[in-house]
Amino acid sequence: MKLKLKKMCEKAVLPQYMSESAAAMDVCACLDQPVILEAGQRVLISTGIAIAPESNQYVALVCARSGLASKYGISLANGIGVIDADYRGEIKVALVNLSNQSFTVENGMRIAQLMILSVCHAQVEETDTLDETARGAGGFGSTGTQSWKNSF
Repeated sequence: MKLKLKKMCEKAVLPQYMSESAAAMDVCACLDQPVILEAGQRVLISTGIAIAPESNQYVALVCARSGLASKYGISLANGIGVIDADYRGEIKVALVNLSNQSFTVENGMRIAQLMILSVCHAQVEETDTLDETARGAGGFGSTGTQSWKNSF
């Protein structure tokens, strides 16, 4: 799959896989000056890049970097960002500071991951009934918290 990348800003850093087996590319901030993200604050960070997947059978997902989340409490404000195949604008990352300390985002800092996945468009069919399952309508927490070894 080919992914065309366009720099929207001269100093933008193109996303790259940081290891041979990485599932996603790291995405960097493209800033004129550092941005201080205060505790509890949300901010939109420029990446300086735009993309064009080779077809509409692909989607780009913007995901949090686990190190930023676990070490500093920096995550994505929208959970996961969806970049549709027909979007040609600059990719921006909505960061949120879930910690109780300020965090500084610097130009060139790796702030998110970009994952390319295949898309399967569902054929929606309205129905009055759904097939029965063992779980049924059991929702949040209905399968418990114990490991699968203790579940059977």
